Amino acid sequence: MAKFTTKTNPKYFHKSQLKFYFILAPIAIFMLLPIIFIFSQAFKPVDELFLYPPRFFVRRPTLANFYELFQITRASTIPVSRYLMNSILTAFFTVLFTIIISVFAGYALSKKQFKTKNLLFTINNLALMFVPIAVIIPRYLIVQKLGLIDTFVINILSLLAMPIGVFLVKQFIDQIPDALIDAALVDGANDFHIIFNIIMPLLKPAISTVGILAFQVAWNSAEASTYYINNENLKTFAFYVSNLTQTTGNTVAGQGIAAAAGLIMFVPNLVLFIIMQSRVMNTMAYSGLK
Repeated sequence: MAKFTTKTNPKYFHKSQLKFYFILAPIAIFMLLPIIFIFSQAFKPVDELFLYPPRFFVRRPTLANFYELFQITRASTIPVSRYLMNSILTAFFTVLFTIIISVFAGYALSKKQFKTKNLLFTINNLALMFVPIAVIIPRYLIVQKLGLIDTFVINILSLLAMPIGVFLVKQFIDQIPDALIDAALVDGANDFHIIFNIIMPLLKPAISTVGILAFQVAWNSAEASTYYINNENLKTFAFYVSNLTQTTGNTVAGQGIAAAAGLIMFVPNLVLFIIMQSRVMNTMAYSGLK
């Protein structure tokens, strides 16, 4: 039996693995092509951007596109660094509060017993079906009633409702034995102690996944800056990029600026996923998404 396992699933490279490399290597290369193109496009000079037939790889890489991107704000009273800082703060607090909300809600829906438990979880799952544009009017009316128009905090509050985060965390907590929670209660632990000292250390893969998803939403979202904020000092980098590419996208220089801005928006998501990918895979394996 041990000999059979060694041949079929060796710990190190074995010639029997070659067939998998022949199948997976072309697929991996094909999936890498869009990422390579994003990097290549951002560093192309203007003449290569408009070359016909188009060239996939850059021949003469340049930083001119990035220079032009940051030069545009020199004529403005608001530097691009302000937009970047707003996005960084928005992403940080959105990730932090989304994780806290998802863990608390997931714990309550998984380990607590109350009348509307199943109904609330069903409503959470139904919320996964709605795209943001479908609820933009109710959201605006709520934000207006709360007096949060033209405030920085709306950048964060408008992104905290994340049904997929609650779903993933709840499914993960379901697999934690009830006996572990009961033992902590017998020892006199309250719910906060259980969540922070028992549940959260066991939820590292799920928390990492929720954090990545929340970061992607916060970093790429321009909704709050578009609909709820008029003060330019409070708007995010995503809004700046989307507005910039709309105003300059039809110009010659605008194509290079749009490519550089797209790369800046893409890199943080890529880096974060590469760092956390193993935990993301563990979450998908153990959360019921099979």
